[in-house]
Amino acid sequence: MASTAPNRTGRVILQDPSELTRHALRRARQAVRCLPFQRSFYRHLETGAMSSGELVALDDWPALTQKRLNASQTEDHLIWLIQLGVLRREVDGQGLTERVRITPLGREVLTDWPEAIPSAGLTHRLVHWCRRHRPRW
Repeated sequence: MASTAPNRTGRVILQDPSELTRHALRRARQAVRCLPFQRSFYRHLETGAMSSGELVALDDWPALTQKRLNASQTEDHLIWLIQLGVLRREVDGQGLTERVRITPLGREVLTDWPEAIPSAGLTHRLVHWCRRHRPRW
């Protein structure tokens, strides 16, 4: 069944759900390649949850990230990955926690890169920055 979305003129157009899924996968793949997290970070999230504070406190952070991040930077990246559907907040008996886990979409994105995530080129990084920081631009 197709979904509807308004176009620029305000009219509603039909969109194929498989096209929306392809678009979400494309955006998520680009983000994962542009962010500083190593494949081992996502592998860790496949088996358990982690918070931004826990990641920053690790002594072996180079195994999980390409560069040293503070808690605020890490949380910003995690929130972006949540918005894209790659990660989700962990839920406990009290509700949502600060810890994140990988989603089925995130697992699908990472199947292309079992060992290492290739770094994005300059053009892809620029497009990613615009999507993230100027989404309506």
